[in-house]
Amino acid sequence: MNLAAHASRPERVTPRPGRGHQRTRRLVPPLLAVLATLAYGLLGSQQFHHLVARSWDLGIFTQLARAYGELRAPIVPIKGDGVNLLGDHFHPILALLAPVWWAWPSGEALLWTQALLFGLSAIPLTRLAIDRLGAPLGALAGAAYVFSFGLQSAAAVQFHEIAVAVPLLALSLTALLRQRMLGAILWAAPLVFVKEDLGLTVALLGGIIALRHREYRTEGLGLVCWGAGWFITATFVILPLLNPAGQYDYTDNLGSPFEVFWPPMKWLTVLMLLLAAGLIGARSPLIALMLPTLAWRFTGTVEFYWDWYWHYNAILMPIALAAMLDALGDRRTGRATAWLREDAPIPVRRIRITAVAASAAVTLVLAGAMPVLDIFRPQKWEPTWRAAPAAEALEAVPDGAVLAVDITLMAHAVPDHDVQWTHGPNQRVPDCVLSDRYAFSWDGRPPDDVALWAQQRWGTEYETTYEDGGFTVVCRP
Repeated sequence: MNLAAHASRPERVTPRPGRGHQRTRRLVPPLLAVLATLAYGLLGSQQFHHLVARSWDLGIFTQLARAYGELRAPIVPIKGDGVNLLGDHFHPILALLAPVWWAWPSGEALLWTQALLFGLSAIPLTRLAIDRLGAPLGALAGAAYVFSFGLQSAAAVQFHEIAVAVPLLALSLTALLRQRMLGAILWAAPLVFVKEDLGLTVALLGGIIALRHREYRTEGLGLVCWGAGWFITATFVILPLLNPAGQYDYTDNLGSPFEVFWPPMKWLTVLMLLLAAGLIGARSPLIALMLPTLAWRFTGTVEFYWDWYWHYNAILMPIALAAMLDALGDRRTGRATAWLREDAPIPVRRIRITAVAASAAVTLVLAGAMPVLDIFRPQKWEPTWRAAPAAEALEAVPDGAVLAVDITLMAHAVPDHDVQWTHGPNQRVPDCVLSDRYAFSWDGRPPDDVALWAQQRWGTEYETTYEDGGFTVVCRP
């Protein structure tokens, strides 16, 4: 080695963070977490009290939380008689909702739990962004993440199991970019218990660790086996075993591989995800972690799998920010990732600003459609005229009764009743039926006589006990 040449080569000195940087690093991440938790939680409460029901999912997960809270198997009659929800999707980690139910037995509690999980995920990622990009850009990147279209749309369609995956991915990817491989592996491992398809994401992350960090090849390959093993076990063994039909229910939703690239809505979703990653995030191998989720969504025949406005993009938001930070590099070391290189020079400041701006702009351009703005609209907080009749309708049903109910009040009814869906496949005869003539499941054609409809549906006599505000309660005499 030419010692003289080596001695003359300037060494990069890591800049000492100033007080402003340290203050930003200490205060901004938890502040964003609090703001996001409040925003998403208030949005959930607003929807809950205004009887906004995007689907039956909140009712389903409320019934699951109640079962776990009562230390029972997650039997969810809303899906059908005796249906174990672990035979629908593999999410045993949701047993952690039991203490939530003990503290607050309501579907509204699940909405605030999801809001808290989304908010907490901003802390590690924002702190990492501030360290890598500096205080102003890092804080903006964190804000763009926690109020991204993926998290906002997930909050708007209410609680889903993927809420637990968001902070786990955020913690795992942050640890990975901080070169803390053990932490990255340990935070990623529980993802296989959130949803069956996440086993593939975990396996792919293990492959990235094995390829990028040769000294952790064994650990990375172990994570590959862990993720792939649980994907196979959950999808082909556990789910069919616990499913009443003895199968994995969602195989029928998959189309031909030739349908992956059509219709154009899929390309719009990909563009939005790339913009969330600042476009430059496509240079990071971490962007590949989106592929398992996009693969099953884009081969699916269900249209809302492809769109940006549902909960499926939530788990892709931590990946997008981590990929962007990986590609933009670390200002302290002067190194960035570019494809297979980890020692590329960091992009110039103009590119870094453009990338962070793009990640924010993809949400801002949809500002009028972003659901979180509803919490700032006074008219959205005005009491709905149907709130009082809804409460009275629920009071008209005896506690503990087997109740067939429309989706509108499904989650509200779960804490005090044994709930099933009015239009579900259940064979057991309900004690009462609570019908909402404005529910979308009636397709604009509700029955004029709910008692007669119920009698024809279940073959037993019913009489009307309450009727007001579009709600009708009929019970067996």
